[in-house]
Amino acid sequence: MNQSTFRIGIIGIDSSHAPTFTQLLNDKDHPFHVAGGKVTIAYPGGSPDFEMSYSRIEGFTAQLRERGVEIVDSPEEVAANCDGILMTSVDGRIHLEQFRRVASYRRPIFIDKPMTVSSVEASEIFTIAQENNIPIMSCSSLRYAEELTIALEASDTSANVIGMDCYGPMALQPTQPGLFWYGVHTVEMLFRVLGKGCLHVTATTTEDHDLITGVWDNGVIGTIRGNRKGNGQFGALLHRESHTQFVDVNKHPKPYYASLLEKIMTMFVSATPDIDGEETIQIIRFMEAANESRETGLTVNL
Repeated sequence: MNQSTFRIGIIGIDSSHAPTFTQLLNDKDHPFHVAGGKVTIAYPGGSPDFEMSYSRIEGFTAQLRERGVEIVDSPEEVAANCDGILMTSVDGRIHLEQFRRVASYRRPIFIDKPMTVSSVEASEIFTIAQENNIPIMSCSSLRYAEELTIALEASDTSANVIGMDCYGPMALQPTQPGLFWYGVHTVEMLFRVLGKGCLHVTATTTEDHDLITGVWDNGVIGTIRGNRKGNGQFGALLHRESHTQFVDVNKHPKPYYASLLEKIMTMFVSATPDIDGEETIQIIRFMEAANESRETGLTVNL
């Protein structure tokens, strides 16, 4: 398949990510245009019990229509008429069911955050993907924030990283419990640097913020401060043996989504995801454990 003709289908037009991805891919004049594919077909979807889903479908769908995207009535119709899938349904509870419906088409797929709100369901998605030889990837766009990438590239190795403190907004949504709604962004930043191997998690929560502490099997400690007030900025302190780097992910002009889409397009064309599936499962489990600790105040083993 010629990379320039790669047809991309969207499942779930209830997230702002659907029109954002479409604009970056389809508008060649966009300053951060991502080449290699074009959104051609989409299925609106939606969750009737999630206000931030059902209230936005009509407006976002109209934006895709204006860009020439064909709107269809089922995920299967999308999968049958594209070469790769962006599952941007805003509700992580329905991703497994939607993925089951399109798995037999064996299209490479990106599942937007949160992949699921259950580590059992995340594991099932990866099992189905492996059985059907489907390249699959799921993450928050903050994982690929340019300033974080620059900080990591400042050293030849991450072996001298001794810890990381991340912060960002952590609004809560009842249908996407605890960290799964906005906490996922800072969790992705943390795991991009520290990787797999978190042993246990402890969370402290108040009305205004959460503090989540994870301890890794190599002794490294990572923390997340989720704020429900303030300016909604993301950032981190990356602790190395010799110094600490401040990572202001809002500093770089390149949108997070453009950096993420570049990784997705590489996966679509090469069939090789940038993220180890086991790491994604561990990220989901980390958020589950943090949510449990938020409720009990106890340390939870992963």
